[in-house]
Amino acid sequence: MTVTRRDTLTASAAALLSGWGRAFAQAAPPFDTVKVVTGFPPGGTSDTICRRVASKLAPGYGKSVVVENRVGAGGQIAVQSFKSAPADGTSILQTPMSMLGIYPHIYKKLQYDPATDVTPVSLGATFDFGFAAGPAVPASVRNIPEFLDWCKANPNQANFGSPGAGAVPHFIGVLIGRSAGIDLKHVPYRGTQPAILEMIGGQIQAVSGPVGEFIQHVAAGKCRLLATTGAVRSKFAPSVPTLLEQGLKDMAFNEWFGFYLPAKASPEVVQRANAALRAALAEREVIEGLETMGLESKSSTPAELAAMLKADTERWGPVVKAIGFTADS
Repeated sequence: MTVTRRDTLTASAAALLSGWGRAFAQAAPPFDTVKVVTGFPPGGTSDTICRRVASKLAPGYGKSVVVENRVGAGGQIAVQSFKSAPADGTSILQTPMSMLGIYPHIYKKLQYDPATDVTPVSLGATFDFGFAAGPAVPASVRNIPEFLDWCKANPNQANFGSPGAGAVPHFIGVLIGRSAGIDLKHVPYRGTQPAILEMIGGQIQAVSGPVGEFIQHVAAGKCRLLATTGAVRSKFAPSVPTLLEQGLKDMAFNEWFGFYLPAKASPEVVQRANAALRAALAEREVIEGLETMGLESKSSTPAELAAMLKADTERWGPVVKAIGFTADS
């Protein structure tokens, strides 16, 4: 492998950030116990980033750092319950953008307000999505146009699963179907891995979810990745064409995971958590560990994360309206 000057500079910058953040975070005594909360089950991308980061928050930020999987309602349960968590830095929420940027557009009575119930701390990772088919779809179907042709010929089997109703993977599946005038039936699951397990077991035809969640199953020959959703091909699946390459205009989507504190966290608490998280995310072991799940480790300032959420909230509003989906639909 050739190491370029850019690689060296990137590695040096990561090491510097890691060392600076660790020193800042350790300026105060570590907490006895810290909880990192996710709304998704063990084994998936959300859980993976939590566990990788948690391993580096100890012992400097917390003597013991544990991951709590509060699964349910497509990630809502975790965010809703987090409102009452202590705001002293001992409870950290990690959530995909969907729960904060898309759900307000589809739930009339959402049990939390992203603008007032959580405080942005740092970006955690970015990722593209993938759309895969399992053994319930003929092996000859290798791309999106072929899948859509098969759906037209087999309308009773035209369905797909996703990690939850109202999240980005759900809407990607709907938009793929609509591109060919097909009503793909959506089946929501409590996380992407449960959906994939049913797909490779033949209970559902296809699944839309984070690209990294499919990697091990594709490598084992248990399913086929028909497309990825980024503006360019995913480095985690370079042989798989994007939706754009397959003729689906304006279909470029990705998402991110962010870390948050409860709303009443003080600026000092936010700054301390930000330093600890950015140091953890800059660790080579974390970067490489996240790459195994198709995630690119990235951190940010609290203000940058707030700006990203605002931009995505505004982008998805018209899309959700055009699709016509609500929590009651």
